[in-house]
Amino acid sequence: MALDLNTKKVIRNAFRITSKRPLTCLRVRVPGGHLAARHLAVVQRIAEEFGNGNVHLTIRQGFEIPGIPFERMPDVNRALKTLIDEVEIAAGVSIEQREGGYPAAGTRNISACIGNRVCPFANYDTTALAERLEKAVFPNHFHVKIAATGCQNDCIKAHLQDFGIIGQADVELDSQRCVGCEACAKNCQLRVTGAITMRHNRAVRDPRRCIGCGECVLKCPTNAWTRNPQKYYRLVVMGRTGKKNPRLAAPFIEWTTEDAIIAIIRNTYAFIEQHIDKSLPKEHVGYIVDRVGYKQFREAVLSGVELGAKAVVAENLNHAGYWYERDTAFSRNK
Repeated sequence: MALDLNTKKVIRNAFRITSKRPLTCLRVRVPGGHLAARHLAVVQRIAEEFGNGNVHLTIRQGFEIPGIPFERMPDVNRALKTLIDEVEIAAGVSIEQREGGYPAAGTRNISACIGNRVCPFANYDTTALAERLEKAVFPNHFHVKIAATGCQNDCIKAHLQDFGIIGQADVELDSQRCVGCEACAKNCQLRVTGAITMRHNRAVRDPRRCIGCGECVLKCPTNAWTRNPQKYYRLVVMGRTGKKNPRLAAPFIEWTTEDAIIAIIRNTYAFIEQHIDKSLPKEHVGYIVDRVGYKQFREAVLSGVELGAKAVVAENLNHAGYWYERDTAFSRNK
């Protein structure tokens, strides 16, 4: 690697500093994990013409193309133009110098489960939301991870993200169609929260325990349960892996709207700008919230946001996780 290489510029251009010093690795964004098959030819061409012929599929649903010499970065960026035009620009993302590659890499690729375009459990179109989020937050240098999942099965592992967006179904029962078969109640008791019970041979839902999974709709043989066409979302926040304090994201808001989700995440970037520790190369947003405090975070990100009539906001964030304190967490052989 050349001594005068501007590593910060390399990283911001979505290339990695790798263990092979003369070589870099390109990060390719695939918002929502959804890509037209024809675009795979661009990935193949870059890998074979400029890299070592291999492609790594990342946990965030993007591609990493290793083995690229640093001096070939401009050529790679020009080869990326088609992908940027037809994926990023088509989604409404503003990128001025499209032959210069990606202008940022801090905000990671927005990942999503396959959503209701395919999955019967999903309560919304996760790909469409991921593309809308991409337009709202990219390009940006702040280290933020966002994932969208269609239901509480959480196939995308939204609970390990800074922002996990989980679809909720506001279900309704037509009591005239209910035949008392108990299919919904048995499923809810065994596999969900037990929000549905039977009373006088009819299904009854406890809204305090209902998490909006929508499985009662799928289990009902008479279509007595239906999903309200209005889309609702649970937002869980500040989950993470890492070296300091791995933890699951905690529920922040339930039964809110898509517009509110977008506005909250956009407001978070202003919160980061105000409070980030600029002495560090980067600071994870979760650590900023820990340092500044939940109350200040909540006030900042909810400012000017219309949450919707059904929405509820958490009084506190209750994370499940642990600290790397080996002296207290482990017993030692003596």
